[in-house]
Amino acid sequence: MSLGDGISNEAEELAGTAEEAAGTATGDERLEDEGRADQAGADAEQAGESVEDAFRRG
Repeated sequence: MSLGDGISNEAEELAGTAEEAAGTATGDERLEDEGRADQAGADAEQAGESVEDAFRRG
């Protein structure tokens, strides 16, 4: 995983966390769901990149 990818994934995850928190604070379930989806997407990208890195090393 390149440094840029890692930073991008972290930024997406943080944005998702903030979006979920904003949805929780305002009672907006759609915003909460979008935040959770952003976090899940970032986690999936990180997992894929970890697998790719393992193949490169192995």
